[in-house]
Amino acid sequence: MTPPPDGREAALDQLTTGIIAALAAMVRREPESMSTQTRLFEDLGFDSTTALELLMRLEDDFGFHAHPETLAQHHFETIGSLTDYVLEQAGV
Repeated sequence: MTPPPDGREAALDQLTTGIIAALAAMVRREPESMSTQTRLFEDLGFDSTTALELLMRLEDDFGFHAHPETLAQHHFETIGSLTDYVLEQAGV
């Protein structure tokens, strides 16, 4: 029997699902076709404009603020790295 997820793990699961849903709407793909390993630029065809658009959408959807001094290119490598960044900025 597996133990129930802790608060951070539950938040991570919920956030990952939300980010995938936002991405699926933006790129018109099925959410099931994406995972935490999906690369934003290589797999989804992102550029700097779509990355900024996604970040602004996630700020609105999840109520956090991305601080420019903490944001780096590696945060946009995969859905998983972006999720980790959002969790970090949200203080979870």
